[in-house]
Amino acid sequence: MPDQTEPLSQLSAALAARTEAAKNAVVAIRLAHERHVTGLAWRSGVVVASEQSLPRKDEFELVGSNGSVLTAKVAGRDPSTNIAILKPADSISAPALASGEARPGAIALAIGADGAGGVSARLGLVNFAGPEWHSSRGGLIDRRIVLDIRLAHREEGGPVFDAVGGCLGMSTFGPRDQVIVIPAATIERVVPQLLKDGHIPRGWLGVALQAVAVPDALRETAGQSSGLMVMSVVENGPAAQAGIVAGDIILSADGIPAHRFRKMARLLGADSIGRKTDIRLIRGGAVITVQLTIAERQAA
Repeated sequence: MPDQTEPLSQLSAALAARTEAAKNAVVAIRLAHERHVTGLAWRSGVVVASEQSLPRKDEFELVGSNGSVLTAKVAGRDPSTNIAILKPADSISAPALASGEARPGAIALAIGADGAGGVSARLGLVNFAGPEWHSSRGGLIDRRIVLDIRLAHREEGGPVFDAVGGCLGMSTFGPRDQVIVIPAATIERVVPQLLKDGHIPRGWLGVALQAVAVPDALRETAGQSSGLMVMSVVENGPAAQAGIVAGDIILSADGIPAHRFRKMARLLGADSIGRKTDIRLIRGGAVITVQLTIAERQAA
């Protein structure tokens, strides 16, 4: 009678081998109070991390796969794609990572750093793999990849592999602690610009916005049932210079309805800077149009 446990043993051995092979791809990024998060050794001398997990500091200590400790400076941050890069003071090697393909139902192996030179591993499935999308800050993410997996906060920022060892990208937390993946293609696109400029240029309107319903009496004129109310205006910002004031309800920008801020954020890519934009809005019971020139958001 054939040994029914053999396939399980093979799977177990393959996952353990896959995890061991990923050891050189992760580092621990030390935070305060003996806490850490995970970084991905993306290229020789470049560590990628989840931007949202890193405090606003210029320098961190890294713990490598052999337990060695070295310092690294933050070389760039992009909140819109949730990517940060660190440059270690000493050379750090990185394995060659082949890109993987996310497919719903496929196995996903998320690797984290244990803080002492070792690794942790989480096994799950790709729950969803959809097309490109924009984050709430307007960053273009090449694919929406959602994992059916639990992840400790110290493991955020580590690589995620498919069943054949292809790298799907970097793990991070989305809304309600949902585990998502920043795809390898997005990292590949963003890292060179962060290394060059330290940030990704983004357009800026100079307003704080809140989704609201359009008053019933104006819905027919407005042609839509919701918009974005201007809650505050930055002094001398693009909106202020265009005459936009708190209380205005923005309906559209260049004809694109502004039902949610995410839709507005899509208009504020690097190519938007300096562009004149027609803003249709409600003010004092009337629908009017003003022209605004998008400026570059200053790095925080």
